[in-house]
Amino acid sequence: MEHPLGLSPAKIIAVHLNYRSRAAERGRLPAGPSNPSYFLKPPSSLSWSGRPVVRPAGCELLSFEGEIAVIIGTRAHRVPRERALGHVLGYAAANDFGVYDFKHTDSGSNLRAKGQDGFTPIGPSIVWAADADPERLTLRTYVNGEVVQEARTDELLFPFDLLIADLSRMMTLEPGDIILAGTPAGASVVQPGDVVEVELENAGQLCNKIVEDGSPLPGYGAQPQTDEKTRAAAYGSTPPPPVLPGDVAAALREVSTATLSSRLRAHGIDNHFIEGVRPARPDLRMVGVARTLRYVPLREDVFARIGGGMNAQKRTIEEIRPGEVLVIEARGDHGAGTLGDILALRALRRGAVGVVTDGGLRDSPSFSNLDMPSYYGVSHASVLGRRHVPLESQVPVACGGVLVMPGDILVGDAEGVVVIPPGLVAQIAEEATAQEREERFIYQQVDGGAPIDGLYPLGPRWRREYEQWKEDEE
Repeated sequence: MEHPLGLSPAKIIAVHLNYRSRAAERGRLPAGPSNPSYFLKPPSSLSWSGRPVVRPAGCELLSFEGEIAVIIGTRAHRVPRERALGHVLGYAAANDFGVYDFKHTDSGSNLRAKGQDGFTPIGPSIVWAADADPERLTLRTYVNGEVVQEARTDELLFPFDLLIADLSRMMTLEPGDIILAGTPAGASVVQPGDVVEVELENAGQLCNKIVEDGSPLPGYGAQPQTDEKTRAAAYGSTPPPPVLPGDVAAALREVSTATLSSRLRAHGIDNHFIEGVRPARPDLRMVGVARTLRYVPLREDVFARIGGGMNAQKRTIEEIRPGEVLVIEARGDHGAGTLGDILALRALRRGAVGVVTDGGLRDSPSFSNLDMPSYYGVSHASVLGRRHVPLESQVPVACGGVLVMPGDILVGDAEGVVVIPPGLVAQIAEEATAQEREERFIYQQVDGGAPIDGLYPLGPRWRREYEQWKEDEE
């Protein structure tokens, strides 16, 4: 299929690292490489604005990198820097997508990580070289409408003329060849459903939606593979979300908050039960990782400045990752809503597994039909601006009298919500599972008429019978 801009490169050459870090300028990080380094992307990876970017089945770490595409207009071979820009046709917005799940293969060539079909969208238009100042171009990248990357070309480590001169020393750049000039800080991971836009001034916005491949990868050849180091590299300056192991999460879904409470107390964690909240759907269980949001008391001038538009509340909703629980500190103030059904639905579609607020819930009847556990203080029809200013996210918050840190584990059932420190969660889950097995045995004995003396808790005599019962159960 022909590219709408008529692009048909023989080569797509990508630069690894090419923007100065502001931290480096302040002396906090190394300044960067002394020479540019490159890798090739196949021409078949070329795509354009409006086409979906497909995350391969079995992958979780699809990353975006907003970049400027330098389009070669005339043949360049061993050209000096002072004449290099004369070989440029123009500039366009580009996105260098890749899946870190395949970084482990191909010995660093990036062929399978970044060379897949559709992984190099460019467009929607070209800024012609004659109309552009290559040292004053501004690049911005948006994810779901939020700016995540922004830089000017005067921040480049290696300007366009140097790249062309350097590359043409060793190879001939043909008309139509494309150089991807590197990405600014802020590149990270996106999920199916996310929309990524790259904007180059005077060239419009390159827009691509992320979708999941519905067909599994064949079993031959390299398969997706991740670990904590790979995840950290993929998320870059954005910390990767904590991972709750599947077996631990499964165990937590089977035990009650009452049992978890007793195990937390045994470990010296007494203040762990979020008070004053009730479930919108008692039939749903909640297990997830905390993403926090803090509201402060209303002050009209502050709300006018930061409370409207894409405020901290809406930004937090758009930053939620799969497996997270939105935890709102509303100071126990029941005089206004803190979240409504539309934003809750958006959180659910982004992968949220729950909401907890010690304030009011707006549109609360709708939450009884939402397939996401929600815990709240009261129902309230008023918008949050009546009592609250949404201030900040991913900070320690106090919800229902309990300290909740970003990354804490929350478990909810019909009784309420407990907060578990991540460092204890595996042990707590194991102990809670064992305790409930014992209590199931005890309940059966009491139901059969046994007295509780020596049975609850288990004494030596009943312990022997329990061990035999457990063996028979297994």
